[in-house]
Amino acid sequence: MRTKKIRVAITAGVGMFLLSGCFQGAETIEEIDMPEDIPIIDETEENMNESEETNSEENDVEETAETTERTLYVFDKDGVVAPIQIEIPKIEGAAAQTVQYLVKDGPVTELLPEGFAAVLPEKTEVLGTNVTEDGTLIVDLSAQFANYEAEDEIRILEAMTHTLIQFEQVENIKLRIDGEDIDEMPVNGTPIANGYSKKHGINIHMDEKPHLQHSELVTIFYPKQHEEMTYFVPVSTYIDRTEDVFEAKVQKLLENIPRELGVQDVFQQEVSLEKAPELNEGVLQLVFNEYIFNDDELPIIQKDVMETLVRSLVDGEEVQAIDVQVEQLDEIMDEDGNVYDTPVQLSDFQQMEKM
Repeated sequence: MRTKKIRVAITAGVGMFLLSGCFQGAETIEEIDMPEDIPIIDETEENMNESEETNSEENDVEETAETTERTLYVFDKDGVVAPIQIEIPKIEGAAAQTVQYLVKDGPVTELLPEGFAAVLPEKTEVLGTNVTEDGTLIVDLSAQFANYEAEDEIRILEAMTHTLIQFEQVENIKLRIDGEDIDEMPVNGTPIANGYSKKHGINIHMDEKPHLQHSELVTIFYPKQHEEMTYFVPVSTYIDRTEDVFEAKVQKLLENIPRELGVQDVFQQEVSLEKAPELNEGVLQLVFNEYIFNDDELPIIQKDVMETLVRSLVDGEEVQAIDVQVEQLDEIMDEDGNVYDTPVQLSDFQQMEKM
C-alpha cells in the first residue's frame, strides 16, 4: 500500500537529491531558493521571530512575517544523513544562521519531524563565517563543537558540507574552533586542511573496495520510510570511469541496494535496461524491459519507481528530465492512471505532493 508523502518543506536530486535532493542550481549566500524535491516543514506563527516595538502608550509585539526556506542535512532515526527543508525567519547572515540550525537543542529542535535530529553538539555557537574568493566558506565554531562521538565525525562533515554548498558562492568548507584554523577534526582526526566538499560524497556505500584510479564517486537516491513519511536518502557510491555514467547509476539502483541504511528497493528483480541511455537536449531516454511494470497485466510504473529514477538522474544542468520507455509499447502510466506522455522532471513530483 502506498504511503503518503508529506510536505514538511525531501531530494531526490541530486547530485539530487538529488539527494530531492540540491538539484535546482545555485543559491546566493544572502538568500537560498530551495530545490523542489525535498519535503517542507511549514512553520506556524508560534515559531516565528517576535520583535518588540515600543511606543508612548504600550509595548507591542510584532511577529516577523517574512521567512525563507532552508535545506538542512540532519540525522534520521538510523543516523543516516538526510535532507529536510524548513522555514526560518529571513535575516542577514544566512550562512551563520543556517549552521546554527544544525545544532542540537537549538532553534531547529521544534521544527524537525519526530525521529530526526540536528548534527552538531548542543551549545555549539557559530562565532563567524566568511567566504573566500575561491569559494571556500570558513565557519568558526565554539569549543563545544568538539563534543561529538567519533563515529559521527564523517557524517557531521557530510551534513555541514551539503547544507552549505547550496549557497551560490560555496564549493568547499573549512572549519575553525575559537578562531583557530584546524587541519583535522578534533575527535577522530579526519584530515580537513584542504577543506571538505561534495566530492567527498555522502552516506558512502561500497559493495567492494574500489580501484580509486579507475573509479569515480556518484550520488544516487533511494526512498526511505518513516511512519507515514517517505523521503529520499542521497547515497554516494563508486562506478568505473569507463562506464556510461547514466547506465552505471541505473545499475546501482537495481543491484546495489544499501540495505544497512534502511532504504527501500522499489524495483523488481528482473528489471533491466534494453539499450544504452541516450541524452538529447537535456532529456535522458531510458528504455527498460517489461519488468519495470509493477502490474503483470497493465503498463504501470509506480510513482516511487519513477521518482527514484528522476531524483538520481536529473541534475538540473546536463539532465533536465527523463523519458522512460518500454520496448514495443506506446503508452505507460502510473498507478493512478496518469499517462507518462512527456519527459518527467523533478517539479512533477512536487506538483503531485500538492494535489
